Amino acid sequence: MAGSCAIMMNAATRVLDTRSCCLPPKMFFFGACSQLRSSLAIENVTVNFANFVPAGTNLSSTQDFNLSSCGYRSAVVTSDMCRVAMYVAASYRSGITAEAWLPTNWTGRFLSTGNGGVSGCIQYPDLAYTAGLGFATVGANNGHNGTRGYAFANNNDVVEDFAIRSLHTGVVVGKQITQRFYGSAHKKSYYLGCSTGGRQGFKSVQAYPLDFDGVLAGAPAFNYPNLNSWSNHFYPIFGDAGDETYVPAGTLWGVIHREILAQCDGLIEDPELCRFRPEALQCAPGTTNSSTCLTCKQVEAVRAALTDFYGVDGKLIYPRMQPGSEAIASVLYYAAGAFSYSSDWFKFIVVDDSNWDPATFTIADAKVANEQNPFDIATWNGDISAYKNNGGKLLHYHGQMGAVITSENSPLMSVSSLDTQNNVLLRVVDWVENGNAPETVTGTRFVDNDRTKGVAFTRNHCKYPKRNTCTDPARYTEADAWTCV
Repeated sequence: MAGSCAIMMNAATRVLDTRSCCLPPKMFFFGACSQLRSSLAIENVTVNFANFVPAGTNLSSTQDFNLSSCGYRSAVVTSDMCRVAMYVAASYRSGITAEAWLPTNWTGRFLSTGNGGVSGCIQYPDLAYTAGLGFATVGANNGHNGTRGYAFANNNDVVEDFAIRSLHTGVVVGKQITQRFYGSAHKKSYYLGCSTGGRQGFKSVQAYPLDFDGVLAGAPAFNYPNLNSWSNHFYPIFGDAGDETYVPAGTLWGVIHREILAQCDGLIEDPELCRFRPEALQCAPGTTNSSTCLTCKQVEAVRAALTDFYGVDGKLIYPRMQPGSEAIASVLYYAAGAFSYSSDWFKFIVVDDSNWDPATFTIADAKVANEQNPFDIATWNGDISAYKNNGGKLLHYHGQMGAVITSENSPLMSVSSLDTQNNVLLRVVDWVENGNAPETVTGTRFVDNDRTKGVAFTRNHCKYPKRNTCTDPARYTEADAWTCV
């Protein structure tokens, strides 16, 4: 009937055909989803299940298969959807576990999520968020399970999956599933990822410029082999409890943080402008209680951590840890012993020795790691002209208190609301679909990071290389009290 929402089923594939005018009611969507497992035939893809999931469901994630380390125990689904879980063979000895979440409120947009660290963890919170916004979303485990690098040992295929193949494979398969299920191809394709996910976004832009129309890449793990060397070098700097150089987490790092703020005008808007002098905290001669000051050896260690890291040839390996990140960095790096992500990279790839001791790390090891660069995982190619020429849009951001990947590395790579100004993902969508390139994106900080307690302050984040400058200090919590210059 003219003007009605005709509902059709493709007899050959038993999937939805939404080309008429709208998506079908829940009962038809449920039927199409339940048929998908038996009807879907894609090379190298085994569908484990295809289940209809109603809005409001709190999906529990299995903690088996080394997945307990991922930290994703559940995710609340905010839109009725079809959840498809699958295994995709990537080679004769590697493959990816992936899921596609296909919402009833599909907007015609496709999105892939990324990963983090060395993790083989599907980012369920990202799938739930983006599917709720109407994206047909796919996420994968990056070729292995869990947050350790054990699977890299003696298997370069798994390393290749981790470098880029898992993401690209998931995109190719996810787009096919989306088209077969809805009966029409996506209109625009997007990517969302942070940390390793940020690196994956750039790697996709470099290697597969047609995969996405818009990419949101946060805190990218650029220069990946050197990042692992940088992460490793903190352990020899600080050592273990009892060493002269060791600075325990907690009170003393709080003293250091307060001194950093004092030396940097009480507020670190741009860490590049903050040059901390740790000797200001050096204990006076004869001090017996060093709970509020640093020994000479500790001063040297703190200075080394906040200094650019150079190699045997005198070239920069990785920029310094930015000041202001101490609360997190002290727990992850400085007082925690060997950092597992980086030590695993060296044990199972660089050195190929599971008994390698990260305390023995030197800049000579960093040189070996940099020269290896398997599958160009460094992702250090500044030429993204193919992506740009295809009309692709890339938004790259990096938090200025990044404690795992220093924000001072991002400028070296040249290239909460549904309001697009206040939602960085929808800001990319607006840019791709309406041509509205962002000059700023507004961020919000809640009191104690708790939304229910209200807004602490807002800030318009400037487009690099502009910096935020406070022009009205009395109103520093308000976005319009700052200017990009």
